[in-house]
Amino acid sequence: MNVMFCGAAQVVTGSCHLITLDDGYKILLDCGLYQGHDKDFESFNANWLFDPAEIDCVILSHAHIDHTGRLPKLIKDGFKGKIVCTHATRDLAAIMLMDSAKIQERDAEYANKRKGRWEYGKLEPLYETRHVRPCINLMESIGYEHWFRIKKGVHVYLRDSGHILGSASVVIRIKEKNKDTVKIGFTGDIGRPGRPILRDPLPMMDCDFLICESTYGAKLHEAAPRESDHFLRIIEETCVKNNGKLIIPAFSIGRTQEIVYMLDQLESHAKLPRIPVFVDSPLAVNATKVFQSHPECFDEDLLDYMLFDDNPFGFNTLQYIRKVEGSKHINTLKNACIVISASGMATAGRIKHHIFNNIENPDTTILIVGYCAPGTLGHDLRSGKKSVKIFGVHKQVIANVEVMESFSAHGDQQEMITFLDSQNRKRLKKLFLVHGVPKNQTIFKGKLLEAGFKNVFIPGLGERFKL
Repeated sequence: MNVMFCGAAQVVTGSCHLITLDDGYKILLDCGLYQGHDKDFESFNANWLFDPAEIDCVILSHAHIDHTGRLPKLIKDGFKGKIVCTHATRDLAAIMLMDSAKIQERDAEYANKRKGRWEYGKLEPLYETRHVRPCINLMESIGYEHWFRIKKGVHVYLRDSGHILGSASVVIRIKEKNKDTVKIGFTGDIGRPGRPILRDPLPMMDCDFLICESTYGAKLHEAAPRESDHFLRIIEETCVKNNGKLIIPAFSIGRTQEIVYMLDQLESHAKLPRIPVFVDSPLAVNATKVFQSHPECFDEDLLDYMLFDDNPFGFNTLQYIRKVEGSKHINTLKNACIVISASGMATAGRIKHHIFNNIENPDTTILIVGYCAPGTLGHDLRSGKKSVKIFGVHKQVIANVEVMESFSAHGDQQEMITFLDSQNRKRLKKLFLVHGVPKNQTIFKGKLLEAGFKNVFIPGLGERFKL
């Protein structure tokens, strides 16, 4: 039995890990899209480190595109097995993958229209919208907290990881005749306790081998009370004092709903200035409807809040924008407003247009509310670059750029260690760190060793370990 790391190895995107059992049965944990512009990963999305036709089963930790985004290509290239995930993950993945396919089709069309493109051959999208439906048809959604039979002697157990709606940690139990039971765990992305909307992450059962994320392995997040005050200060400084626009690149799933919920609470307590707030993302609009249909994932605080506010994702000055005309109209506004738009790393979508049109305005604030991979526009902004290139045009960064890590749906260093504390150190034979950059992973590994964990590994892309 072995594990091969086929994505998110010493990088924070493209989650994909292959478990091969003794009998040759192959289980893929996540099948994510690489997001970013690192030259070392230019061919990652188009190629596999395995034969898709040989994969028997895919288990998804959650719906984010860097964990699900290559599923249609997997099927296009020969996969015919089943895809196991939670009910909410299936619902979210359906809209996210369709959105991803449309973006790739548009990007390919745009690239092929550029002068001289045909000299290098026609650019083909990774997959098209017609490839998404077969993917959704193969998804078998299950509930939390029960063993689900994958095949004889192999079962999977999903437990709420508190990262986004429907997110789960994964434990695979393998019981073969005359052999000890083996449990292989995958944390997926570890959520944060005390965050709004979702329940706190639940600890995993003891495992023999564990694959663990490490995104914020070297950092601690801002505390929640200070976060709300910090957010309100940014709104007042930008929108009240400067009469400017507050532009927030936010992932359509999870981050957008959390920001809207926080604004809803500020409005309920008469703290939010009377200014227009726009959620400019068709995907976010659809995702919010999915959120509203899965109250089983909500925490007690939100359920209590809904007793006096039955719509925690809507208030008087909030508008959800679907049509392109509405998005373009926002850029003509001269007065203060808040614009929440995708993508979170500002790699694609309407957010790039909002940044393009406002980045050279000193009254504008661009608020980065989460991790941005190197090579993305979001990363350039949060790292302090004075000039960026958008749509082929060099733009000076004259707008204010603010960063709030506390909105992150990823647990920080201490929160991840607390999540792992339930593991029996004597039983755990190997602990693999994925979904992180080497510097953070090395620091996190040191903290784990101090906490009593042994045999902690930082695998490289394509590296294989015997279990």
